[in-house]
Amino acid sequence: MAKVKVRKKLHPYMFIILTFLGVIAIGTILLLMPFASSSGESFGFVDSFFMATSAVCVTGLSVMKNGLGADMSIYGKVVMAMLMEIGGLSIITIAVFFFTIIKGKIGISNGLVLKESLNQNTMKDILSLVKNIVRISFSIQIICAFLNWYPFYEYLGLYGDASLGKAFLLSLFHSDASFNNAGFDIVYGTKNFVDFALDAGKLSTFSVIVFNLTTVFLIFSGGIGFVVIQDVLKKKRWKKFSLHTKITLIMTFILIIGGTLLIKFTANISFIDALFTSVTSRTAGFQTYDMMNLETHPATYYVIIILMFIGASPCSTGGGIKTTTMAVALIAIYHFAFGRKSKVFSRRLDNEQVIKAFVLITLAVMIVMSSTFVVVLIQPELGIDKTFFEIVSAFSTTGLSMGITTSLNVASKLIVCFLMIFGRIGILTIIGVVNKNWLNKSKEEIEYVKESVIIG
Repeated sequence: MAKVKVRKKLHPYMFIILTFLGVIAIGTILLLMPFASSSGESFGFVDSFFMATSAVCVTGLSVMKNGLGADMSIYGKVVMAMLMEIGGLSIITIAVFFFTIIKGKIGISNGLVLKESLNQNTMKDILSLVKNIVRISFSIQIICAFLNWYPFYEYLGLYGDASLGKAFLLSLFHSDASFNNAGFDIVYGTKNFVDFALDAGKLSTFSVIVFNLTTVFLIFSGGIGFVVIQDVLKKKRWKKFSLHTKITLIMTFILIIGGTLLIKFTANISFIDALFTSVTSRTAGFQTYDMMNLETHPATYYVIIILMFIGASPCSTGGGIKTTTMAVALIAIYHFAFGRKSKVFSRRLDNEQVIKAFVLITLAVMIVMSSTFVVVLIQPELGIDKTFFEIVSAFSTTGLSMGITTSLNVASKLIVCFLMIFGRIGILTIIGVVNKNWLNKSKEEIEYVKESVIIG
């Protein structure tokens, strides 16, 4: 009797993971080429892999000792820009967008992959969301590139290199990195955008304000989540917004305003510099405030750690445990303290969502703590404070650093790469691969007897 071959369908989470790893592998090969370096010498496998991972995971950590702008050729910078764009929007989203342009049809299996990739609960209006994601993201990036054109022209003038063409290309790269919360720059030196700080006094107030506000808008737009953007543009009224949109917006503004005030008064910097630092700390990774100053400002260090860990919102270009995860956990804790079921805006939170939030936070803390321990064990000379900052930054795909990235050895670099991949793909996505019932959401057939365990 002939055997019937049963074709197993690939788990959508596994497809997402393999896609990201595939793009990282291609990026590594492209950056491994000698002409990716300005010196004509290959960066080597580990550094090429690190930079590709950091770009695809839109982190921004860099092992380029003289800065990406100085150490990479034009070819290398173009590759980095493409990897950031793909990493921010995801190759799946971009592929589906172009597939719909040529009137292709998306099957059920591909639809499931797309649904999981975009963190959606249903497949309803998924193609409309994809089209809007691509259109909105590129429109915002191009418009903001024009707005930042003059500030970058003035900035180049500081180094005697004023050029309208170079300023626009610099602004275009910055828009890509900002919207995708990547944190890479191709400016002079390794201090990122400290020249654009109001307290630095190097550029005109006009250029500083335009650059800071435009960049904040880019980071905010990429980090708020495409679902929220579409919901706001479509419904336009607070009462009609979904619960997800309301929670995301409220939590985001609490973090922005609270972070700005705390950084302003703990670091003693101008409000606009504090605003920029507050927003960029939630997975963007740009600096107008030198992170080395955190050694003498421990309170600011603590604030930035929290902002990095929480990160951006779901279905966005940012990382972290996400704003909604923290919001759901806080809401659940509040109602649990009063012996009530979790609810907000006259809506009861699903117990499964509450459990997911606490599982995610717990696993994130365990991963960060264990990774910090291993790196400190390998390189004790780095110091616990700088190492912990680096690990949180990598896991949350922020990209801020207290100056130790270029000092990491091979083992530490690979650990940081692992964290960036873990943080970008998502903990729940990775552990979700073991779920064998992804097509059939059936419950366990056996009901076990309940028994209590003493807690606390």
